[in-house]
Amino acid sequence: MNDDAAGLGTRRAAAFVAPALVLIAVFLVFPAVWTLYLGVTDYRLTGIAASDPKFVGTGNYTSVLGDEEFHSSLWLTLQFVVGSAVIGQTVLGFSVAWVMRDRSGPVRRLVEAVILLAWILPGSVIAFLWIALLDRDSGTLNALLGTPGTAWLLDHPMACIIVFNIWRGTAFSMMLYSAALGNVPPSHLETARLAGASTLQTLRDVVLPRIRGHILTSLLLVSLWTFNDFTPFLITAGGPDGKSEIMSVYVYRTALGDGRLGFGAAISLVMILINLVIALLYLRALRERRERDGGDGRGGRGGGGRRDGRERDGRGRRGHGRRGGRGKRRKGVAV
Repeated sequence: MNDDAAGLGTRRAAAFVAPALVLIAVFLVFPAVWTLYLGVTDYRLTGIAASDPKFVGTGNYTSVLGDEEFHSSLWLTLQFVVGSAVIGQTVLGFSVAWVMRDRSGPVRRLVEAVILLAWILPGSVIAFLWIALLDRDSGTLNALLGTPGTAWLLDHPMACIIVFNIWRGTAFSMMLYSAALGNVPPSHLETARLAGASTLQTLRDVVLPRIRGHILTSLLLVSLWTFNDFTPFLITAGGPDGKSEIMSVYVYRTALGDGRLGFGAAISLVMILINLVIALLYLRALRERRERDGGDGRGGRGGGGRRDGRERDGRGRRGHGRRGGRGKRRKGVAV
């Protein structure tokens, strides 16, 4: 048949799909192939290598793995991901969702609006706001704390971008955990309260086991987003002296600042491999949890079925015995 399920026909359906395929090819496939090509050449923005790049094979990747700047940038990126995504956004997002779960009215709407506003504003706007907040001479933070002259961006650059990313990215975790907590049966929470469980015990024994899948999903997404985030460059530009030069900033400086496009492409491909490893670890943990929960559920149902069967058999035997006894007594009276 030439018609599809919607009745459009093959040509008309292909015409609808073609623009999306063209956009994917132009903005995803071609850049990926071009990056792979650059990664095995000594391509530069200027000089002889710009007009006549040479094939270097895996030379760029060998240089990346042996580069001290790469090691330093990778370590800073891991600190950035763990501090702002794994700990910061996850903990703060869950805390806000937990506190606001029973709230309604203007207070909840105000809190959610403020947190969402930080998430949807353009990166350039929020970077300017944070520079104004942390400025050494006329910054709002120094005015509030009474510490004039403190250069937060120079003295504590990593702490600044970690707090900045927590403030900016908490909204996603908050919304995800709000939806997850809405699926926890209120009767379970009420039972835990009547049993005298503390808040920590309720979270540990009732809430967290039911939203473990949401936690893993949140950790996966915010970790990948944070690992590839470039917005901190707008605040510190990787400085001072590379103290906040995370991987995305390192790639930018190497490829565009130094003009070494081939070496920068190799770094970006190594970043992709690290992202794949992180994603596979999270997905494996999620799959193991589902298999474990599925096995427990099947075992529980099977065990319950066997117990119910034994109970029914026992009741049947007892009922049969009672009926048999009554029949014998009635027969004896008749005789």
